[in-house]
Amino acid sequence: MMKTLHSLKTPTPHNLLLLSLTLFSLSLLFFLFFFSPLKTTPFTPPHPHHTFSSLLPQIPSQPIKVYLSDLPENLNYGLLEAYWSTPTVDSRLGVDPDADLRRTIHRIKPDLLPYPENPLIRQYSAEYWILGDLMTPPEIARKGGSLARRVFDSAEADVVFVPFFATLSAEMELASGRGRFGKKGEGNLDYVRQREVVDFVKGSEAWRRSGGRDHVFVLTDPVAMWHVRAEIAPAILLVVDFGGWYKLDSKAGGSNSTDKIHHTQVSLLKDVIVPYTHLLPRLHLSENQERQTLLYFKGAKHRHRGGLVREKLWDLLVNESGVIMEEGFPNATGREQSIKGMRSSEFCLHPAGDTPTSCRLFDAVLSLCIPVIVSDQIELPFEGMIDYSEFSVFVPVNDALRPNWLMGHLRSFSKERKDTYRNNMALVQSMFEYENGHPGGIGPIARDGAVNHIWKKIQQKVPVIKEAIVRERRKPEGVSIPLRCQCT
Repeated sequence: MMKTLHSLKTPTPHNLLLLSLTLFSLSLLFFLFFFSPLKTTPFTPPHPHHTFSSLLPQIPSQPIKVYLSDLPENLNYGLLEAYWSTPTVDSRLGVDPDADLRRTIHRIKPDLLPYPENPLIRQYSAEYWILGDLMTPPEIARKGGSLARRVFDSAEADVVFVPFFATLSAEMELASGRGRFGKKGEGNLDYVRQREVVDFVKGSEAWRRSGGRDHVFVLTDPVAMWHVRAEIAPAILLVVDFGGWYKLDSKAGGSNSTDKIHHTQVSLLKDVIVPYTHLLPRLHLSENQERQTLLYFKGAKHRHRGGLVREKLWDLLVNESGVIMEEGFPNATGREQSIKGMRSSEFCLHPAGDTPTSCRLFDAVLSLCIPVIVSDQIELPFEGMIDYSEFSVFVPVNDALRPNWLMGHLRSFSKERKDTYRNNMALVQSMFEYENGHPGGIGPIARDGAVNHIWKKIQQKVPVIKEAIVRERRKPEGVSIPLRCQCT
């Protein structure tokens, strides 16, 4: 019989007894987690009309009720097991970044397997940590202050979470080097899995009830679920940006203009921008030391689409005094170099690449290196909860490409202003951390971490989603209303 997530975790009488014996303790914990004020380190605000701490988000006490779609296990933890049981040289890196860990992985239970360390995959690991939160027994999850409360009847849920490891599926196919990723057919195992997910979910009562509008898919990899995106477009999509959708949306909207995107599949009204998983360790403010370099960048010089700006910036900056431009990626060989570069630099350059954003931005924040964002079409996680301009420098592409302009601009920042930005950055570092330190990601999550802030963002969408569902139900049979969202 095929195993599913529901069969893996079923409440037992023992758990119910344990829960009843600890109600008093949990009530006290609820009070401490949800009603205690957030303590922050004081600092000088950059603007007189508000303090940065006033913009820090407060996690609400009202939970979001989440139903976990009962996908077959081979589409999540079973897929992870397949990854670890099959030694594979990533054709894009020429090595197996997980070779050392793979030798000992057989000692770990299948549902407690770690997410790959391969940086091309790990940077998109949100799917693993969010599912781990939902798989945590309720009495334990509440101890960590998780905003999500799992329910076992989809009719009671605010949203339905679809636990497909879409990034892992796509990256396993890409790493194989078979050259079949862009093709539909049985030879593309990722496509086969995409079809299995969509057919399963669209055949459910929960999907029929809402038209999929209250379903949540994690599509952090720009190519995740590439072949079925139009079919899941009504759902709430968790993405790192909209870069992978611009071409599709422009074509759907019948417009060649890059200034006006007709969002027929993605929008800020229904979807959620989530952080990349950072690849470099966190530097605490108390550990910060004097920084000798003005501006640092490590990455590929040559990219496509918006990445052409990166090539021009590289040529402008590579020979500038106080600037370090390094080719490469923070993998096993370049990780220490990246840590040293970011921790010893005042500013870290974040130009657009194949997509408007990248993992590099969050590595900079965790390294307390002030991001210099040169990406006009960027969308950022948790906006409205935090103000990125309080700890990042936003530079229009046209200004950045003027000779000598960018260096002059960065050198104009006083020490006091840079210290303020760094203090502000230290306050929000935890918001971009997914890991909870528990095997399999199953265990209490940080109340102020990335997973909880994603749940809060989803919760903010729920009223609009419910309104759309009700509006759809009252339409007479056969009536069609064209898509007209232009919500940027």
